[in-house]
Amino acid sequence: MKCTVIPSGFKESLSAEEVGYAIKKGIHNVSPTHDVHVIPMVDGGEGFVETMIKVKNGYKIKTQVTGPIGKQISSFFGVFKEDGQTVAVIEMAAIAGLRHVPKTKRNPLYTTTYGVGETILKALDYGVDRILIGCGDSGTSDGGIGMAQAIGVQLFDAQDALLHIQGAADIHKIAYMDLSGVDPRIQHTQMDVAVNWTNVLCGENGVARVFGPQKGATSEEVEHLSANLEHLATLIERETGKNLRTVEGSGASGGLGAGLSAFANATLHPRFDVIMTYINVETAIKDSDVVITAEGCIDDQTPNGKIPAEVARIAKTYDKPVVALAGTIGKNAKRNYQSGIDAFSSIIPGPTTLDNAIEDAEKWLEGCAESAIRHITIGMSLIESEQKFDASSKKVAL
Repeated sequence: MKCTVIPSGFKESLSAEEVGYAIKKGIHNVSPTHDVHVIPMVDGGEGFVETMIKVKNGYKIKTQVTGPIGKQISSFFGVFKEDGQTVAVIEMAAIAGLRHVPKTKRNPLYTTTYGVGETILKALDYGVDRILIGCGDSGTSDGGIGMAQAIGVQLFDAQDALLHIQGAADIHKIAYMDLSGVDPRIQHTQMDVAVNWTNVLCGENGVARVFGPQKGATSEEVEHLSANLEHLATLIERETGKNLRTVEGSGASGGLGAGLSAFANATLHPRFDVIMTYINVETAIKDSDVVITAEGCIDDQTPNGKIPAEVARIAKTYDKPVVALAGTIGKNAKRNYQSGIDAFSSIIPGPTTLDNAIEDAEKWLEGCAESAIRHITIGMSLIESEQKFDASSKKVAL
């Protein structure tokens, strides 16, 4: 049996690579002769740099940048070669991710993407030809205004005083912007951004209302944040001519998608599509008998561009069965049957605590993968028996 394993990571527990190899071990528990091809996949969030440099034989550059609450943190970006060019891969989560925001300070009005801009400049200083940025697992909602200041955008109030804005709380104070000081290298460097394509900057489905509460905002703060991001969209349109309010991906990472598009000449892409240009999964899927994918949770949001659904979409073009393994099965998970996932299962064998689930995830993944392959083997045996019976029946009839 040829098995292609294309997993995402389990947040706060296992990397995509660790998930993949736990599944591989489970498959080999059934038969060591099964041909298993593991392709760790990332969505641009935590683990993006690590996975990309492993797949592309690259390396990591350590940095010191401004974290989301304005203090210096240790971070990094990756570098690899592609088509004769040097590519920097930047993980927003490693710079301004939620894990860098202490629980007592989780308020999206006061967290900044300034360090993302600093990292872009550090990558340019390193001499890269292209930049790939992963947006995900953010702890910010500043519309990218922090990043913009770091790369040279100047902000002014109505009295022509220069502003330094940290977070989204004071965006309404900005009267106009000066983009003439943006580092000129940015305009001459290809910059691609992997985003959640369904996230938009403004409106009822804008990031303030959808994700603000998850990042610690009260209902009043959500309204203030929403109004400020609308004001930022107006400023962007006035200064650049781009109306980014409801552009797909503009709301990625608290509006960083919009900021990168407006101020850094970046191109936004559905995250799986752009990552697929660097990691080839289609050939492996085409040559497999079964495809196994995995993610921390399978629910009604999975079909909206998450890795298991995107893997299933490709697999269905080659009529390949898809099994998804998950830490938890969430609300309306049955939607995934329509997205091409043929079967899904939780790896958790019984009631447990979150700490135990994190600690035992690798062991449970191995066991769940083994069980899935044993079920598939039974099905294949039944098909073979039926085919032999049909062949025998035809011989008797003759």
